[in-house]
Amino acid sequence: GGGGGNGNTPQMFYSRRIGLNAGQVIPIDAGARLTGKVGTTGIGILNIEAGDEKVSATPATNFTVVRVKQDILRRSSIGALFTGRSVAQTGTGSNQLYGADGVFAFYQNLVVNTYWARTASDGRTSEDTSYRAQLDYAGDRYGLQVEQLGIGRNFNPEMGFVRRNDIQKSFALARFSPRTTRFASVRKFFVQGSFQHLENGAGRKELESVDAEAAIEYQNSDRLALSYNRTYEYIPVPFRIAPTATVPVGGYDYNSVKLTFNIGQQRPFNGIASVEYGSLYGGTKTAVGFSRGRMRLATKLSVEPTITLNHVELPQGTFNTNLIGSRATFTPTALMFVSALVQYNSTARSLAANVRFRWEYIPGSELFVVYNEQRDTRGLGFPDLTNRAFIVKVNRLIRF
Repeated sequence: GGGGGNGNTPQMFYSRRIGLNAGQVIPIDAGARLTGKVGTTGIGILNIEAGDEKVSATPATNFTVVRVKQDILRRSSIGALFTGRSVAQTGTGSNQLYGADGVFAFYQNLVVNTYWARTASDGRTSEDTSYRAQLDYAGDRYGLQVEQLGIGRNFNPEMGFVRRNDIQKSFALARFSPRTTRFASVRKFFVQGSFQHLENGAGRKELESVDAEAAIEYQNSDRLALSYNRTYEYIPVPFRIAPTATVPVGGYDYNSVKLTFNIGQQRPFNGIASVEYGSLYGGTKTAVGFSRGRMRLATKLSVEPTITLNHVELPQGTFNTNLIGSRATFTPTALMFVSALVQYNSTARSLAANVRFRWEYIPGSELFVVYNEQRDTRGLGFPDLTNRAFIVKVNRLIRF
């Protein structure tokens, strides 16, 4: 699950960690999944035996997941989770996660989200826990969210993932969004501010940000917003931000202003257009983008273009990073669709394609056919093939 701020909350279980490793497809020898509900208790059990794979040096591994969730009160629940790998990713020992969580809903708009989890890995015997406590009030006129998140240096959920460990994060957000009848075309005004502070286990500040946004939501679902961001970020080791520029170690203060216009989904062509300008790592950044676009070409055919253009000027060099792509989706029936995504990334100089077919042949049971291909465009001739995969997946729902 995600949290407030920049999404540092770890994922305890992520199904794609099974059957993939180091970009290679790992064969599945056997497996079974059981999900369902008995009264107010939800149960999920998964056990999969994956074979070995020589290219990525992946040994045969057993994956086990057990999830129990108990409904309590009117709209609340508590739960427990166990995940286990018989062989850890390091190739020695095993890896397990034990966790408990709770969601407590009060009145109509007040929710408290909590969890605590611990991992067990060879050689990691301390600072191996993670916790989160979040209070969220999501009223129509007012909003408030506060969160405290902790992730230990050795917290290691190998059937999930951690974006960033060894952190203590504090987050707060306040919103005021009054509705109005004074302006016929306006549905709601929107003002929001948030603050985030993140430090490591030793108490060193690594990230601090302040965000503010003022927006107008129109009756036709369009939305115009102006936002401001001020950020402090500590860079502990040099990193290459582009092939021609490396950001050195140090603390950086930078800020930006962004204008965004959301074109309502009721229009034949919709999406989010934005323009942004600000400082970055001692230089400047200018960005123009269009995302979540959707154009209905016919009743059953749509195209979703995406484009992001960035011009960055740093003391270490000037460069551009661009991401251009589009997805086309054809839906012949309510239970079947075919989609194709083509995307070009100028920083990686890569051209990627994904074609996917999904058919729900009976309710709850699906057939997937997926083709992936990635090519390097730095060659002189036709882009060199770097990765290709063809995947067929069938699942069958058995009710009893």
